[in-house]
This record gives sequence, structure tokens and C-alpha cells, in this order.
Amino acid sequence: MFSLNPDEAKLAPEESDMVSLKPGAIRAERERKPMTASRLLRRIVQIGAWGILLWVAAVFWLGLSYALIPPVSTLMLGRWLTLQPVTRDFVSLKEISPHLSLAVMTSEDSLFCQHSGVDWQAIREVVEAADEDGPARGASTIPMQTAKNLFLWPGRSYVRKGLELPVALYLDLIWPKTKMMENYLNIAEWGDGIFGAEAAARAYFRKSVKDLTRREAALLATALPNPLVRNPARPSRSHAARAATILARMESAAPYAGCLKD
Repeated sequence: MFSLNPDEAKLAPEESDMVSLKPGAIRAERERKPMTASRLLRRIVQIGAWGILLWVAAVFWLGLSYALIPPVSTLMLGRWLTLQPVTRDFVSLKEISPHLSLAVMTSEDSLFCQHSGVDWQAIREVVEAADEDGPARGASTIPMQTAKNLFLWPGRSYVRKGLELPVALYLDLIWPKTKMMENYLNIAEWGDGIFGAEAAARAYFRKSVKDLTRREAALLATALPNPLVRNPARPSRSHAARAATILARMESAAPYAGCLKD
């Protein structure tokens, strides 16, 4: 016979219960305790870190995949998830009128063939010209807009712009310029539920995108900054004037568009 140490015999009730529990039950008992502020903060940080890692992995693998398969933009995905219609017919760059590629480059990103995804000089100028209300424009290149359309959300914010830059650099690194322009023209929004150049050409001009005239291409290109308001088939006076300006610049821009040719 032996006697228990008096201190061991006087275990607190909750300690006695814990001794009799198995490890899994002990873990469950602890998880039932109220979560402190520090534990809550730690859990939020962990969830956020995992979310960022999953997003980075998605950008990496989808970026590689979209070099081979038709891309899907976040706006298209959002409409499908909310049961809204999406009209998009993917076509290769060879099936798109060269007038449209040139018009979009002239209107949206004149140094498309020269930069590596980001026009740093344009960004520097925008930052220097910003006032207390923020930048007046975004200095977005076609790769940056493609990155936003594929992996981010619409609307202006410094957070989104900060994420946009590395994704644009990555996409420009793994895709040739022809693939970048092809993917951009196939995911760009040209109206409510209208995505891609082929759907836009048929919706507004009742023809295939390969048959667009120079003026029609300029009207489509200048609709891109505000596609839900600007109608290429019935342009406002300012829209038509902007298209005329782009049309005049296209000829001088052509020598700088060599990267759009296979």
C-alpha cells in the first residue's frame, strides 16, 4: 500500500478532469474556451496569409494555362455566378482585324511593344502629378489591364494597383506580345454582358471582328475606358471625336506595332 502526496490528492476539479481526458478531448476542451483578442488576431492573420498564398498560386498556374486555353475574366465569372448572361466568342489574334489591334494599342498603350508590362515613366508622371484627391489617371498598360481583368477587381485603389504591377510583369514575362493582345481583346468588356472583340463586333456592327473597318476599330477601341456608357454603333460627339483622333494617330503608330505581327 502507498499513500498519495497531499498536494496530488488536492487537484482542482478542472485539473482532475483534464487528467482523465484523452489528448483529442483535451484539445476540444481548450477550443471551447472563449477566444481572446490575440488569438482572434492570430487566426485572422493565418487566414489572410493562406488566402494570399492561394491567390499567388492561382495567378501562377492560371497564367501558364491561359497561354494555351481561353481565359476567363473575374467580371465574366461574377456574371456566371449571379446567373447573368455572358456573350463571348474566343477568336485568335489572326482572326481579329489588325485595325483593331492597332487602334487599341494606339488608344490604350502606345508603348505596348517597348515596355515589359509596366510603363514606369508613365506611372512616375502620374504619381508626381497627383493631388490630395489622388491620381487623375491610372497609367495602366494593356498587361496591367489584362492582369486586373483576369485576377483582380474593378475600381480604383492603391491596393489593387499594387497587386496589378507584379501580375502584369509576370504575364508579360511568360506570354509573347501577340498572346497578351489576343487575351486582352478576348476578355475586354464592351457592354453589358458583352466580352471580347468578336462579340462586340457582332453586337455593334453586325459583322465578324476580322471584317472591321479602320473607323469601326477606332470606335471600339475608344469605347473601352467606359464600355457601359459608350456605344460604338451610336457614338456621342465626344466619343466620335476621340475615335477620329485615334484614327489619325494609327498611321504614325503602325511602325511601333511590329510586336503584333507573328
